[in-house]
Amino acid sequence: MEKIQRKATEMIPELCNLSYKRRLQRLELIPLEQRRLRGQLIETFKYLNGHNNVTLEGLFERGSNVRTRNNGQKLLRNFKISQAMNFFPVKIAAAWNQLPENIVSAGTVNTFKNRLDKFWITNMTY
Repeated sequence: MEKIQRKATEMIPELCNLSYKRRLQRLELIPLEQRRLRGQLIETFKYLNGHNNVTLEGLFERGSNVRTRNNGQKLLRNFKISQAMNFFPVKIAAAWNQLPENIVSAGTVNTFKNRLDKFWITNMTY
């Protein structure tokens, strides 16, 4: 899929001489890997805020220390073995914990999505 996006952005005459990263920045697009992460963060937001009808008791453990330098809704990663590092809650915790407080405290899913997209576009770190 990434190859298709790369080729499609090369078809734009004004951008064809730019690197792939610069083409994505000019088009305000994000790489597909980051788009997958976006979907996972949205599902995490829904789960943590009760926006879906799935009951996955104990999937995430929230940190109890509210006096941290993070977003105030820190997720804990309690797994130490290497196999667990690919388990969804472990993989997503690091990305979630790096989000600013105004994103994770959004009131609705659409607000969360909009704030996340704006954050990524303005901080273009890929």
